[in-house]
Amino acid sequence: MALTSEATSAYLAQLAKYLSGEFDNRQQSLADPTWYLHLRVWNRPLPRSLFTEGYGFFIEQISVASGQAPYRQRILHLTTQSNQLWGQYYGLKDPLALRGSATQPDRLATLTQGDLIPLPTCGLQIEYSPAVQYFTARLPADTLCSFTYGDTTSYVRLGFDIGPQKPGGPVILRVYDRGIDPDTGKTTWGPQMGPFQLVKQQSFAAE
Repeated sequence: MALTSEATSAYLAQLAKYLSGEFDNRQQSLADPTWYLHLRVWNRPLPRSLFTEGYGFFIEQISVASGQAPYRQRILHLTTQSNQLWGQYYGLKDPLALRGSATQPDRLATLTQGDLIPLPTCGLQIEYSPAVQYFTARLPADTLCSFTYGDTTSYVRLGFDIGPQKPGGPVILRVYDRGIDPDTGKTTWGPQMGPFQLVKQQSFAAE
């Protein structure tokens, strides 16, 4: 549904506030360890100078029990298209150079557009339900996000929901991202028994 420009700006700011922070699915992983790794995800706000409008985030995550370094470094730009909320992902030319920056945000100060890789197929249409203060982000119908790293092209079905489970409750980030085999349509990685449900642990919205 198309929104007025005033509503779009207000909703975009609310979405940015929800997303900004550290998230963890410890409760979910303890309840069902067979299907859900214990993940911690950071959405760290980027300097407003990186994008001319909207809100940018540096995102990375860790598998808590593995003890391994953070992975899946990426950029999310929240903006609008014709008064439609939109989330556009970007890759990084040297993601390992920024490994760990979600907890060392000063390292992100020098990030420029030249460090980003456009991913034109990796944009999400975002809908907002004011009655429940809840956002739903999905790829356009029948599309997959695709990106190439080295000699390998990967295909991903992206999506997330975010908002409080009940009025006044904690913000929950539900992540549906799954690797897809484009020939068979089967999942190659990611949640197969429903989304990861990550509870917001702390906010970075004041940054």
